[in-house]
Amino acid sequence: MHRLTALTVATLIVAAPAFAQEPDAKQIAQERQQAEIDVPELVKVLDLKPGMTVADVGAGGGAFTVVLGHWIGDGRVLATDIGQRQLREIRAYADKEGLNNVTVIEGAAASTNLPAACCDAIFMRDVYHHVTATGAFDKSLLASLKPGGRLAIIDFRGRPGSAVPEGVPANRGGHGIPPEIVVEEVTAAGFTHVRTMDPWLGDRRNAMFLVLFQKPVAAVAAAP
Repeated sequence: MHRLTALTVATLIVAAPAFAQEPDAKQIAQERQQAEIDVPELVKVLDLKPGMTVADVGAGGGAFTVVLGHWIGDGRVLATDIGQRQLREIRAYADKEGLNNVTVIEGAAASTNLPAACCDAIFMRDVYHHVTATGAFDKSLLASLKPGGRLAIIDFRGRPGSAVPEGVPANRGGHGIPPEIVVEEVTAAGFTHVRTMDPWLGDRRNAMFLVLFQKPVAAVAAAP
């Protein structure tokens, strides 16, 4: 299978604003292709098992949600986004695929809006560098996980001099984020840093990385 460049796909998925043009068939196919590549490895990293509950936070067009929905079997996929267009697309995609194990939830800038301790695992792909209220949002991620649950953040380093998204902390070094800052911010919320996979899936060309965290078993969930 031809591998798409991760940075190209990054511009197609969750980073698109709610008013962006509706995706065409080619774009949907590209997103699905990328999800089929990433999900098997993501399953390993998150130690997922069929029957678990996993959240796709910032699910965009829903390709990763749908691929995971097929894989998770009698488990659940909770898909969140803050854009109304994206929420409609995810629902339509899951319906088209005949999935009844996908729940779509409207997120917020400072909260996942997921129920407390609902998830065995959470992942965010090309999303974290857009989060503005990082402290509150990271505490919300912690609250949404069961004790011992895992969080994977997949993102990319910003190109020096590129424009930082509006409202995002200025320490990103451009449109993107260094993995070291992800570790600093997420561990401050109470997570344990497990490891950093840099590059993610061996893709040094596009600077994609994955940072894996775990909620301590003894952690007390903070309110979202």
